[in-house]
Amino acid sequence: MDSTATDPDPVWSEAARCFRTWAAGDASGLDGLVRVMTPVLWHVVRAYRLSPECAEDVIQTTWMALVRRRDAIEDATAVGGWLATTARREAWRVSNVTARSIPVDEEEIRQRLPRQRSAESSVVERDTGDRLWEAVDSLPERCRRLLRIVAFENRPDYSRLAVDLDMPVGSIGPTRGRCLAKLRVALLEKGADW
Repeated sequence: MDSTATDPDPVWSEAARCFRTWAAGDASGLDGLVRVMTPVLWHVVRAYRLSPECAEDVIQTTWMALVRRRDAIEDATAVGGWLATTARREAWRVSNVTARSIPVDEEEIRQRLPRQRSAESSVVERDTGDRLWEAVDSLPERCRRLLRIVAFENRPDYSRLAVDLDMPVGSIGPTRGRCLAKLRVALLEKGADW
């Protein structure tokens, strides 16, 4: 006689039988329970639209919960419902966590960041500028004036610069080169790694 004709829920009955075997100390009962109930658990978990990896983790967590709490189940016929409920709750919990943490491409994040410098880069830049201008201030007056003008003007007018500094137009470039060399030495003396 076909057992499915007389048994309205053969999966639940088989799960209860396997659970009793396992509870009696026979590990093959747990193997049978896993074989019978895992397809049911997959069906429960899929309803939460988890990724295959997350669904696998939920099912594994469900089985681990059963192993830890086996003694809490007093009625073997309740094991199927207990497993399904545990899987449903874990799937719900995981789906809420994964719904809140959607991975975002790094480029998309970069586009949404404010266009301001970090506090660290501002401090480093300010410190570098302070050391630079401290080194400039240690140079002779003529070099200080020339380097300040060159630093703040994109393309300085050499004829006007020659008048302002009281020097021939042709000596501005070589003087600037000598002043930059002095500045480099002053920075090295101050321990700058430029």
